[in-house]
Amino acid sequence: MACPWIPTALSAPLMPMKLTVAERLNLLKFVCSFVWTDLKVTQTERDLVMRIVGHLRLTEEEAKQVAMWLKVPPPIDEIDPTAVPKEHRELFLQAAEMAIKADGRVVPAERDAMALFRDLLTD
Repeated sequence: MACPWIPTALSAPLMPMKLTVAERLNLLKFVCSFVWTDLKVTQTERDLVMRIVGHLRLTEEEAKQVAMWLKVPPPIDEIDPTAVPKEHRELFLQAAEMAIKADGRVVPAERDAMALFRDLLTD
């Protein structure tokens, strides 16, 4: 079932059964790192992330971890684009792009981070 807040391209790939628990958490870790790119997390970005959490049916404990990443960015050494499996790269790119656009503006730091992320995933 498609969700109105997720672009059509993401609706099917975000289905929980397509990703393991670890992969879902990794996806949210990347999304959270992207919402932190401009050094602040807006309510719109929080709402987007938590809707993804609900759509992916994370447990309460997993949702708490994601909420912590919205308060304090995930450790940079845990964010490794080259470790994203090839079959999930398009999903991660689309989710990252959603995250940087969530607040209605894309600052240069977000644009640069997205370009680097895309370069690392499309090798």
